[in-house]
Amino acid sequence: MADRYLRFTATAPGRFLTRRLGLPQPAALRRWSPEHPGLDGPLLHLTAGTSALDLAPVLDRTGLPAGDRDPAAVVLDATGVRDVAALAEVHAALHPVVRSVRAGGRVVVLGAPLDPDDHHQSAAQQALEGFTRSLGKEIGRGRTVNLVRLDDARAAESTLRFLLSPKSAYVSGQVVHVAGHEPTAPEDWSRPLAGRTALVTGAARGIGEAVATTLARDGAHVVVLDVPQAEADARRVAERLGGTALLLDVTAADAGARIAAALPDGLDVLVHNAGITRDRRLVNMPAERWSPVLEVNLASVLRITDELFAAGTLRPGGRVVATASIAGLAGNAGQTNYAASKAGIVGLVRALAPRALAEHAVTVNAVAPGFIETAMTAAIPLFIREAGRRMNSLAQGGQPVDVAETTAWLAHPASGGVNGQVVRVCGQSLLGA
Repeated sequence: MADRYLRFTATAPGRFLTRRLGLPQPAALRRWSPEHPGLDGPLLHLTAGTSALDLAPVLDRTGLPAGDRDPAAVVLDATGVRDVAALAEVHAALHPVVRSVRAGGRVVVLGAPLDPDDHHQSAAQQALEGFTRSLGKEIGRGRTVNLVRLDDARAAESTLRFLLSPKSAYVSGQVVHVAGHEPTAPEDWSRPLAGRTALVTGAARGIGEAVATTLARDGAHVVVLDVPQAEADARRVAERLGGTALLLDVTAADAGARIAAALPDGLDVLVHNAGITRDRRLVNMPAERWSPVLEVNLASVLRITDELFAAGTLRPGGRVVATASIAGLAGNAGQTNYAASKAGIVGLVRALAPRALAEHAVTVNAVAPGFIETAMTAAIPLFIREAGRRMNSLAQGGQPVDVAETTAWLAHPASGGVNGQVVRVCGQSLLGA
């Protein structure tokens, strides 16, 4: 659905009026396209504290030229910040340059894992989270700010490429932990999923279709799974992408077995996207509105994931990406069932991720969308819809492709160091942590 307010604020009268009234002034976000795959402008690399990271080779491969004037991206290496005094170097590094970052630009702060044996280092490094999230809320002009905790620059290459590109246009205020590991670099970074098979549930329309399209763009053979009632749409999407349609109800007792049977050669990427809502306040919510939401959004995800692991369908080096929601993190009136199901996804990811990696060499992560422009949000009453759009640092709704690009980053073969993460795709929502 068109965001008329965003279009209005892009006009001269709109800029004048909204400035005078103190209203939000969202900047149009530029997302990835074949014609414009990268940011326009140089990358400025700064350091606070004494760093042991060898970032230069990784930053060189982002495709952004080095430069210190009007940067499109700023990377501040603060991994060496170990005490409160060193935090002054964070201020000294960014204070002079923040204003010069181009509209739609990126600021990425690099931090170190917290040292449990050094509470001074832990305090200083934790301070970076408050700093990063606050800067994201004030920087404006469509610019984003994120924090990456790492101890190995090579393991973070796919993450830095994502955050320093138009693909991350609606991801801001996030803290991403990248564990040290030996990265699996693709032969072709423009088609990292070539030769891999991905299955996306609920892929016949909306966010699921966008995810399937993006994974296919990245080279995957995509299995488009949806309910039999959506057969026409599922087959249309599969044909367009050169993929395969798989029609079944994820809540069926034999859903996992049927998926495994349909993939005798195995699966590399499993995206749990299927979901429903049955909104009503708890006092007015009968069991028949509660149970289906928990069954589709959570129970089926648990059951199918368990069965595919047990069957050996998920291959080593594979990726599981589940769809949570900002509602599961912050809560939402009228959505106790939906929020419970999406918070359950967070619990699944945090508990399963370390075991899945250790036992199967598979990572498990989640995306948590905020207000995304879909047919579902278009049906929301006008004033509630406008509030949902504006209550984030970018002052606008996201697009299905924003969730898809984040999913594709988590599905990337070089993203093996990203595990057990819940990444919000919400423009840094002002609700929740």
